[in-house]
Amino acid sequence: MTFEERLAWLKESYRQLIERKNTPIEGNGIFERWENPVLTADHAPLEWRYDLNKATNPYLMERIGVNAAFNAGAIKWKDKYVVVARLEGWDRKSFFAVAESPNGVDNFRFWTRPITIPEYGEPATNVYDMRLTAHEDGWIYGIFCVERKDHSAEGDLSAATAAAGVVRTKDLVNWERLPDIRSASQQRNVVLHPEFVDGKYALYTRPQDGFIDAGSGGGIGWALVDTMDGAVIKDEKIINRRFYHTIKEVKNGEGPHPIKTPKGWLHLAHGVRGCASGLRYVLYMYMTALDDPSRVIAQPGGYFLAPKDWEYIGDVMNVAFSCGWIADPDDKVFIYYASSDTRLHVATSTVDRLVDYCLNTPADGLRTGLSVEAINKLIDSNERSSASVPVGVKA
Repeated sequence: MTFEERLAWLKESYRQLIERKNTPIEGNGIFERWENPVLTADHAPLEWRYDLNKATNPYLMERIGVNAAFNAGAIKWKDKYVVVARLEGWDRKSFFAVAESPNGVDNFRFWTRPITIPEYGEPATNVYDMRLTAHEDGWIYGIFCVERKDHSAEGDLSAATAAAGVVRTKDLVNWERLPDIRSASQQRNVVLHPEFVDGKYALYTRPQDGFIDAGSGGGIGWALVDTMDGAVIKDEKIINRRFYHTIKEVKNGEGPHPIKTPKGWLHLAHGVRGCASGLRYVLYMYMTALDDPSRVIAQPGGYFLAPKDWEYIGDVMNVAFSCGWIADPDDKVFIYYASSDTRLHVATSTVDRLVDYCLNTPADGLRTGLSVEAINKLIDSNERSSASVPVGVKA
C-alpha cells in the first residue's frame, strides 16, 4: 500500500469499528450482556497512535501503541453516557481518557485528548481504575489507585506501594488534584459515597497490608472524613467481610458508588478467590440501608457476573471487574465491566430487577449442606406452583 492507501484503510477500519451496532443477548433474567465490547485498544484515536505526517512516518507505523482499554468509571453527562476508561500503553503505563456514547451501548468515541492528571507528591509510576462520584457538594470526584515504587524493598523491582489519589472537576476537562487519602494501611480501592453522612464525606475502603495482598484487611471498609481536600482515614470499620471458601476469600472491593433506591442502596463489588489457574475475579452485589449506608441488609449468595466464553481470555485471565455504572431516570441500569484487563463491556438491567435479585436471592450459607437446602426449598416451591415444568427424573 502507498501511504495514502494505508491511511484511507486505517480511517475506514476505525470508522467501521466505532459505528458498529451492538445487540443484547438474552440471559439469566437479572441482566443482559451485549454482544460486542464497548471499548477496546483499537478504539483509541488514530491521532494518539500514529504519526500521520508522511515526511516523518513514510511507512505509517504505529508509533505509540495502546494495549488495552478497560476498567472505567461512568457518569451521565449532558445526556451522554460517559466513561473515564483506563487505557494501557505498550509500555505498561496506564492513563485515563473520556469516551462518550449517545445510547450507552455502542458508538463510544474518545474525546480529543487523554486526561492530564496533575502530580501530587512523588510522581506516580502508574495510575488506574478511577471511580467517579457526582457528590451532593457540587463536585465530580475521581478516586483512583496511585502506584509508586516501594523504595524500602531494595533490589526488588516488583515491589510497589498503593495510595488512593483524588481529583475533582466540574466539566470532566479540567481536573484539580487533591492530596492522596491518608490511611494507616495501603488503599488502592476507595469509592466515595454520593451523599453526606452525618455531615461528613463517606468512603468505601479496602485496607490491605501490601500492594497486592489484602493480608489482615477484612474486606470492604467504611470511613467518614471531614474533607476530601486532604482526607485522613482515622476510624474504619469492615462492612462487607471476606469469608473462607467463597467468591471473596482472597479479597474484595467496592466497584462504583452505590445506587440509591426506595428500598436501600444497591452495591456492586468484586470478589477474588484463588484457583488452579491463578486468581479469579467476579462481580457480586449487596444492599445497605437507606438510613445507614454502612449496614448491610441483603447479599445474594455467589457471584452476580463472571467472565464468560471469550471474556475469560486476555492479558490477565479469568477477570471481571467494574468501576462504573449508570442508572437512568427510567430505571434502566448500564453496568460497565471489563474482561481480563483487556476490554470494556456493558450489561443492562433495571433498578427493580437488581433490587429483586438482592432481596430475594438466598444468601451464601457458607457450607454445602445449606446450599443444598436452598435448592430443595426452591424445588418444593416450584412443585407447588402451577408454572412448574418437570425437567428432572424423580428418584
